[in-house]
Amino acid sequence: MNRKFLNWSIFILLCFIWGSSFILMKEGKDHLTAFQIGGLRIFSAGLIFLPVAIFALNKISRRKLGVLALTGFVGNLLPAFLFAAAIMKIDSLLEGILNCLTPICVVVIGWLVFGTRIRSRKILGVFIGFAGLCLLTFLKNDVSTANLGYSALVIVATISYGFNVNMASHYLKGINPVHMAAVSLVMMAIPAGLVLWQQGFFQLDFSSAAMQWSVLCSVLLGVVGSALATAIFYILVKNAGGLFASMVTYGIPFVALFWGSLDDEPVTWLEIACLGIILVGVFLTNFPEKKRKPADEAEK
Repeated sequence: MNRKFLNWSIFILLCFIWGSSFILMKEGKDHLTAFQIGGLRIFSAGLIFLPVAIFALNKISRRKLGVLALTGFVGNLLPAFLFAAAIMKIDSLLEGILNCLTPICVVVIGWLVFGTRIRSRKILGVFIGFAGLCLLTFLKNDVSTANLGYSALVIVATISYGFNVNMASHYLKGINPVHMAAVSLVMMAIPAGLVLWQQGFFQLDFSSAAMQWSVLCSVLLGVVGSALATAIFYILVKNAGGLFASMVTYGIPFVALFWGSLDDEPVTWLEIACLGIILVGVFLTNFPEKKRKPADEAEK
């Protein structure tokens, strides 16, 4: 099979999986609480990754386990609960659009917290993305309503993702990314399981088809949206490079838009315009910098 065709096939599959995560959360909320959806998502992903994590533990330094646990918390556990809480009040489409802010958060947090250099083009991208966020948040939602707070939960989740990416790139270099994801998710499956127990999930009546559907959607969210998608993403990084893989960000909101329209969520030109503004900002913050030639080479 042609490698380029294979890479694009993986790319489209990944966009579909991650873009479908928001509608799965929406389906789960009919009979489950936000804590149950988030807990079941991480618990399911951890169970799937358990064999990989057992194998990977022998290949990871014990000194890195604390950092892995922290990345698992900010990169998986906390966002899972934040997204699940937000979906209780806002559209899955709006969540998908706000999720586009993740690459911008990676750049800003890298600059402010980790001392990463940021060039003028990236700064412009941050401001453009922020402008799109403000338009979407304040015009889509009435500022006087509580829905604005639920949108803020998604923004906090993207900030959490930003910390996760920067911590992984600064402190976990040299670790196989799939091993990293497996071990961190398995560690987070423990508190996720405790949350499920505390929320009475294991005592629920699963006899009705509606309840079974909600549980199935939440399990798919973990098994496919978290565990499988992570493995697929790192395959794409290995085959096509990180820059190409990062472009998945552009496809996710359009899949969310597709599912939202099928579920009769109102889609306005305002949302489309704000999505375009945010994606321009994302493009500028991720635009590859040209490597400067050495002075002696430039003089030739």
